[in-house]
Amino acid sequence: MRSPLSFSQEQAPVTVDNFLRYVDEDRFTDAVFYRTVRADNQPNNKIKIEVIQGGLKADDHPQVLALIPHETTAQTGILHTDGTISMARNEPGTASSEFFICIGDQPALDFGGMRNPDGQGFAAFGRVISGMDVVRKIQSQPAIEQTLTPEVRILKISSLI
Repeated sequence: MRSPLSFSQEQAPVTVDNFLRYVDEDRFTDAVFYRTVRADNQPNNKIKIEVIQGGLKADDHPQVLALIPHETTAQTGILHTDGTISMARNEPGTASSEFFICIGDQPALDFGGMRNPDGQGFAAFGRVISGMDVVRKIQSQPAIEQTLTPEVRILKISSLI
């Protein structure tokens, strides 16, 4: 898949620098898309979202870098719209290598959105500018609960910056 990406370096400098460091240092060599979140596989969530998630998958993976500060959508102005690339996290300040791509607009993932109970949202930092058909195809692949079966290997991520 060749999906050109666009990054918002001026708006989300910490998050973009982190992601590009993974790219430039070939740290995503083992990266996969491993999670698909669709309307039909989140029965216990009041607030439903649609994304695919990828990265190195393990916090103890040897290529994982240090955690980064959380840049909220209130700070950056980058909202979780169709094709937005954002960092996955547990608590604010725990993002590192895991990212997701929004399928459709996902305002519940923005600052003040309540998908995450802390209301801080997720750190959006870029956009897929072509290839959303491939993103949607990955999202529709077979899954056990939200785990893609099989995972989709990311062959290469490269920077045009």
